[in-house]
Order: sequence, then C-alpha cells, then structure tokens
Amino acid sequence: MGTPDIILIAGPTASGKSALALALAEKHGGVIINADSMQVYRDLRIITARPTPAEEQRTAHQLYGHVDAAENYSVGRWCTEVAAALAAMRRDGRAAIIVGGTGLYFNALTRGLAAVPPIPAEIRKTVRARLKSDGVAALHAELRVRDAAAAARLMPGDRSRIARALEVVLATGRSLIELNEENMPPSVDAARAAKVFLMPDRDELLRCIDARFDGMIASGAIEEVRTLAARDLDPQLPAMKAHGVPWLIRHLQGDLTLAQAIEGAKRDTRRYTKRQATWFRNQLSDFAWVEPEKALEAVEAQLGALAK
Repeated sequence: MGTPDIILIAGPTASGKSALALALAEKHGGVIINADSMQVYRDLRIITARPTPAEEQRTAHQLYGHVDAAENYSVGRWCTEVAAALAAMRRDGRAAIIVGGTGLYFNALTRGLAAVPPIPAEIRKTVRARLKSDGVAALHAELRVRDAAAAARLMPGDRSRIARALEVVLATGRSLIELNEENMPPSVDAARAAKVFLMPDRDELLRCIDARFDGMIASGAIEEVRTLAARDLDPQLPAMKAHGVPWLIRHLQGDLTLAQAIEGAKRDTRRYTKRQATWFRNQLSDFAWVEPEKALEAVEAQLGALAK
C-alpha cells in the first residue's frame, strides 16, 4: 500500500471549501479534518457554518465541535491533535482532507510550531488590558522595539496576534519566531500533499457571504448566540469573538437592531476574507489558487502528479 493521500483545502469564508472536502472524502474514502479555529467550538455549530449532522453522517469528520467555548484553544493544541489524527489515518491507509480558513494552522501543519511556554496570567492580563486602553497601534509599536522580526510579519491591525507575540517576548525574552523554529515538527510534508486555495470571483464571494449569514439567522443563529451569551464568559475568549457573535450579542442586549447586527457581521466577514487571501498569498504561496468550480479537477491533477 502506498502512502495515503494528504489534501489541504484552504480559502476564504464561504468559498466552498466544505463542499469540496466532502466530495473528495467520498471519492477517496477519506476523513475530513477541521482546520478552522472557530469550528472547534461545540457551542457554535450554526454561526461558524460547521458541517451539518447529515454531512457528518456521509463521511468521517474530526476536530469539529470538540472544545468548550470557555477554553482558549490554541494552534499548539490543534497541532498535537491533528498529528494524532494523521497517524491513525496512515495506519488505516485512509486519505486525509484537511480543510479550513485558519492560515496559522496550515503554516504550523507544514512548517512546524514551537511549544511556547505558558504565559504567566499577570503578563497576559496586563497586555490585554493595555490592548483595550492603549489600542493595537501602541502594542505594535512596542513589539517593533522588542521583537522586530515578529512585528514585521504581522498586520498592524491584527490585535490577537500582536498581543500574543508581545506576551511571548515579555514572558520569555525571546521572539515568537525563534521559538516557532525550534520545537514541534511539521506533521505534513507540503511537497507530498495536494494543496489548493479556493478563490471565487470577488462579487460572487460577497454574495455567498451575505446569503450564508442570512441562512444562519434563519437556522437559529440568534438562539445559539443567546445560549452562549447566557454563560457570561470572558468576552476576550476566541469563541466570543467568532464572526457574528459580538454583533448578535449587542443586538440581544438591545444596543442594535437585528438589521444593524446582521450588516455589521457581514461587513466584518467581508473584511476578514481580504485578510485571509493576503495572508495566504504572502505566507503559503505554494498553494494553487483555483476557482471553486475547477478545484476538484485541480486536486485530482495534483494527486496524479504526486503518485508518479
């Protein structure tokens, strides 16, 4: 038996990644593995567009909805879990279709990741408080002084990653980049994997974003967010910042009309898809950019070339 196929599917929100993954999994007898940092949370099936129960019955899915919203799930934990999943699939000779829009997951998967020491709670608390009071620009400026290499790789408005990089250098005295080059090895040899980034026509993508969020509302997203809000979790937790969640919470609190909340959520998602595309173009340029309707053919062509 040859080495089982590894297929990496990335792309912006609402670009058709899940449908492609399902088609490939059914064709190749594979397992779909989640690479979306919000779809890990069990509290957020609707608002994160996780695969439906019917889709999950059609083929095996892993690392979806297995984390409580009160947890601060990390890329390091994902790497550990995905490595175990891939080892099991190799033993079984099954193809692995890894799909999602979180660039850091794919970067760590193919390039490795440091096992960064735990950040002391006081440092984390101080940095988060400064992020709120002073703004992201002030933290980015300090990061440029303390860790210029990390600052240069981050977009100036990337609040969570700038705060994370600053926390690491304050806690360890070392650059996050240095740590990332040392410890956790990659789980996938990128040269031996089929890799596609789905990129629809921009206007079509925007239509899909709007239609999908309207569908979420119709399917019960408001009640899902109401249940989450009732838990009174820390608003800085990742699950509390999933696209649409803060806007719908503000609506439920009476601060916004439903129409205002929906438009705000859609606007944030549109902006996020631009950042996703820019990140992948700059950081993971070996992914083949394809139109969604041509993606299945492109993946099969790559698999055929790898098999030779």
